[in-house]
Amino acid sequence: MDRTRGRTTVLGGVRDGKYPHGNSLLVRGTEETVLIDPSLSLVGRDDLPRPDRILNSHCHEDHVAGNHLYPGIPVHLHTADQPGLGSLDAMMAIYGMSPAIDAAFRRAIVDDFHWVPRPDARRFADGDVFDVGGCRIRVIHAPGHTRGHSLFHVEPDDVLYLGDIDLSSFGPYYGDAWSSLEDFERTLAAVRRIEARWYATFHHVGLVEGRAAFLERLDRFAAVIDTREARLLEFLAAPRTLDEIVAHRFVYRPGDAVVFAADVERRSMRQHLDRLLADGRIAERESTLVRL
Repeated sequence: MDRTRGRTTVLGGVRDGKYPHGNSLLVRGTEETVLIDPSLSLVGRDDLPRPDRILNSHCHEDHVAGNHLYPGIPVHLHTADQPGLGSLDAMMAIYGMSPAIDAAFRRAIVDDFHWVPRPDARRFADGDVFDVGGCRIRVIHAPGHTRGHSLFHVEPDDVLYLGDIDLSSFGPYYGDAWSSLEDFERTLAAVRRIEARWYATFHHVGLVEGRAAFLERLDRFAAVIDTREARLLEFLAAPRTLDEIVAHRFVYRPGDAVVFAADVERRSMRQHLDRLLADGRIAERESTLVRL
């Protein structure tokens, strides 16, 4: 279901934008039409106006999956993520997949997500504004999920597009080579201070009205980080190897058929472990880690 607020429309994705689908954003100005994060759900839709430009919130497969529908249309994304559209090798560097699954994930990005190189992609930076006539789209750099992950504030509709700060029960994702737990936490604190009437997410929720409802969802989303860390500390009551920690699963549920789960668990938990080691809450003894 699409939802329109002023000149801004949230294009409802298949299964409420559940991965691999997503909720794209369409902004119709008097001078330009801008499409933000064209998703797989746009494949086959013929009821939408042709955009004058595309904005990608970041360079992940599901957020650029509809770029191929608009050859020749200018594509923009943050300068830190822009290399990922230049070549498939550069795209894969963002994830940092292990050799065991690298080849399969490359095929999925091309075959399932229709990735095409766009070395001509243009760069934007924090604070840049796209004036499309009758409304403006302001860029807010929000790293952590990726280095260049960005939000877009559409004014005067007062819609804040959150990208992959998706307010879901899954919680923040910081399991790629270009992810950062600490950056994500700083971003969540900064986003908490941004006021808007409407908050739009790429996955699941779609559209939230009002600051109170947004903050309630944001706090639940952010609390997943502490829950993961608390579970990790509990698990470390006995000495554990990193492989045992990875196998236990703190990001994905045991049994979830996610081909890259081990890679994501290893990178995510390594960041938690490094922080706990620096804080003196755990110790590393030979090849094991244990809670103090």
